[in-house]
Amino acid sequence: MFDRALLARRDLFKIGGLAAATASLGACASTKPSGGGQGSAGTALRVSLASDATTLDPQKQGDLPSMNVLINVFDTLTVRDTDDKLSGGLAERWESKDDKTWRFHLRKNVTFHNGEPCDAAAVAYSIERLIDPATRSPIVELRLVTGAKVIDPHTVDLVTKEPDPILPAKLSLFGGVIVPPKHIKEKGEKAFAEHPIGTGPFTFEQWQRDSQITLKANPDYWNGKPAVEQLVFKVMPDPSSSLAALQSGEVDIVTGLTPDAAQQLGDAPGFKVVTSPGVRTFFVSLDTEEGPLKDKRVRQALNHALDVDALIASVLNGAAERTPTLIPRQAFGFDPAIKPYQHDLAKAKSLLAAAGHPDGFSLKLSSSTADKDITQAIAGQLAEVGVKAEVSLLDPATFKGRLVSDNRKALGAMYFVGNSGWTMDASSNLQSFVRHDRRQSRWNNPEADALIDREEQSVDPEVRQEAFTELQKMLIEESPFLYLYQASILYAVSDKVQWKTNANGTLAMANAKLAAS
Repeated sequence: MFDRALLARRDLFKIGGLAAATASLGACASTKPSGGGQGSAGTALRVSLASDATTLDPQKQGDLPSMNVLINVFDTLTVRDTDDKLSGGLAERWESKDDKTWRFHLRKNVTFHNGEPCDAAAVAYSIERLIDPATRSPIVELRLVTGAKVIDPHTVDLVTKEPDPILPAKLSLFGGVIVPPKHIKEKGEKAFAEHPIGTGPFTFEQWQRDSQITLKANPDYWNGKPAVEQLVFKVMPDPSSSLAALQSGEVDIVTGLTPDAAQQLGDAPGFKVVTSPGVRTFFVSLDTEEGPLKDKRVRQALNHALDVDALIASVLNGAAERTPTLIPRQAFGFDPAIKPYQHDLAKAKSLLAAAGHPDGFSLKLSSSTADKDITQAIAGQLAEVGVKAEVSLLDPATFKGRLVSDNRKALGAMYFVGNSGWTMDASSNLQSFVRHDRRQSRWNNPEADALIDREEQSVDPEVRQEAFTELQKMLIEESPFLYLYQASILYAVSDKVQWKTNANGTLAMANAKLAAS
């Protein structure tokens, strides 16, 4: 019997209060636009970013800094609203026609910024462009999609090679951006990347690399003109500088704050730090294939050695919530009955002794320099049971390069990493790290592989939840990771601004309002 809270969270299969069909022709999903706002001439909203976009071609990037800008220029087929519910974007409703076909019904009379119609042909072109190997897109969410078929000018089918129960959710961000086919064919991809044309609430004006990106309100936006006339993203890598800019009036919102930086603002009048629940989970990947970590008793011992609550309180200033495994609490598939490891040094030492390591051992613990403090704190806690974790800090680019390489041992026996499940489905949190043949997996367990296949391929939410629950039980028992927390989203904002983000932390600003000075 499932907890009622689990059943209530199945919003992936509900849109607008109606259950979406899973394998029938009749049921469908429907949504209602939330509306933008009435633009105020001369108003400009200025938002600081910790890093610049990498490209303005939405299908050739896979990073949140780029997407935070592009989500304001482009629309996606579906969206996550500020209550984290899956809602309609360019698609008003959708249904599953069979196990391998999702049908999307599009809004009418939507145009790109250049006047080009956004119709089923544009959607089909966008999907085909994204999955075409020649595009070399880093976006992997549509890996099961084999093609798109136009049914009529406002209806399109997406066909998959295997069942994909969360395809609508995958289209709510990176995978669902729709681009203008005629413009790209006529102007070329280079010109498109330099001056992006979308259907979104803002139009592109200027990009000064490593400085700022300027957007202008789209007066013809299908969901209503934005409430601000201009949206400016300022690249400000230093949190102290961005907070000083907030207090001087140079920016209105500071994003990407660390807990330490958030404390700098203090009780300054006219500003506040907003703490919002996030879905990015952090953990330590363990090499289970060789060395001491091959023994699950050792892996269990390391989990018992960690005092995660103390890490959250002391290093993160409370801006996180503990997770029993890899799955955030908001995601479909999370089972509240699964409890996290208890901090128990005696139990940890006993397990290590039983595994033949009464005096502990030494291993390398790698992380990005951005995660220096938390990694060193983890190493300090492991030392209490005799495990000497030699911390190896790499610059973020080097760390990421090794993480996504084909060499699963490139980061050593242990590495600290974060993973964002922005689809709000546990499949996103598990897809790259659990099944033995996936890129970041360092665990070979046939039973876990079978459960991954079951949750990824079934369109029945009860079957999927059962698989997720069994996976979480197995993750606790086998401990191929050290389980830590899901980080909160922190941003500082002027009291003049009315805006909130959702759990995936996207900077969608169509509904942001800025009071007159």
